[in-house]
Amino acid sequence: MVKKKKKTLAILTGGGDVPGLNPAIRAATIRALSESYRVLGIRRGWAGLVDVVPDKKVDNSPHVVELTHDIVNRAGRTGGTFLHTSRTRPVRLPLAAVPEHLRDRYQDEINDVTPSVLEAIDFLGIDFMVPIGGDDTLSYAHHLHTQGVKCVAIPKTMDNDVPGTDYCIGFSTCVTRTVELTHRLRTTAGSHERFLVIEVFGRYAGYTALVPTLAGAAHRCVIPEHPFDVAHLAELLSEDRAANPSHYSVVLVSEGATMSHQDEMSFEGSEIDQYGHRKLGGIGDQVAMELKRLSPQFNSGRRINVVNQRLGYLVRCGDPDAIDSIVPMAFGNLAMDLVLSGKSGRLVCLRNGCYDSVPIDVVVGRKKVVDVDKYYSVKRLRPMYKSFERQPLFIMTSDF
Repeated sequence: MVKKKKKTLAILTGGGDVPGLNPAIRAATIRALSESYRVLGIRRGWAGLVDVVPDKKVDNSPHVVELTHDIVNRAGRTGGTFLHTSRTRPVRLPLAAVPEHLRDRYQDEINDVTPSVLEAIDFLGIDFMVPIGGDDTLSYAHHLHTQGVKCVAIPKTMDNDVPGTDYCIGFSTCVTRTVELTHRLRTTAGSHERFLVIEVFGRYAGYTALVPTLAGAAHRCVIPEHPFDVAHLAELLSEDRAANPSHYSVVLVSEGATMSHQDEMSFEGSEIDQYGHRKLGGIGDQVAMELKRLSPQFNSGRRINVVNQRLGYLVRCGDPDAIDSIVPMAFGNLAMDLVLSGKSGRLVCLRNGCYDSVPIDVVVGRKKVVDVDKYYSVKRLRPMYKSFERQPLFIMTSDF
């Protein structure tokens, strides 16, 4: 009797790390192994496939690892991604990032190395890809899908801004940490009777500021979807501070937020990554300085000082919370449900509290952002809502 050749599943993680990636890898791997699949972990996102040398005599272990129960069980409950990650975009690979074995083939300043990625997929015998990432990483999964590669994608991002799903892996832990750290910083703000300005993640979507504010972490929040008048913010925070027996007030500032007089977001430098993004940072500092400058207008001529903190990687690192342990487990298994049924070109998702999937085309069709008219008061600079009935778990994150 001729033995059937094992099918091969490949898993990778791309973009920023978040808590919950390892549980997703573990869930998909254990399910696939139970179905007699061979499972490969591609290291460093799409960079792993770019770097694979399609030659059996070459050691490709720096780029690919065969996953076993022992490997995924060791890492399955931890934060980060043991497969590592990158922001590599194979359709726009700079010449400096082209690996040595491809230098003769690609010599432009910017290269589309997709033909070599397809050769690597064929060389590794991959039948299905399960990429885990945000809209940038998954946009390349969509591209591979159009090239005939079978892909089932899992959404991951702190910002919760992958279209087509109410929830992305990492968001709950981000909200949990933001609330926790903001409450810790209140003791210092209260002790010194200051404004507390906290910069949080959120390039295009303000969920990471809006939802913690809804949960009571802050008095006000400013988000990328609405350029704000900083004088109005100063007035509101001064009123909040005056009404607070401890004489302090708190605002969460999305890193992509802009003041009404600004033409663009605030950036740390001029370097642009392969997806066309500059590193954000600095809006919290600017807001803090403006609040201090404007505060005498709303405090009987006396200046109010500011405690200013960027949370940054403190909300990205460490172990996942309960939701980011449960949802990745479900997403990994749901991805395997689709693989086993022969379905590809899908994005697993949560819709109104139910696990589902949508066509992967959704990740390149539009941006997912806060519905300002529905969920954000531009006068009060804080969340608003009319009813919680039939709303998703995080209230204002529905994308349907």
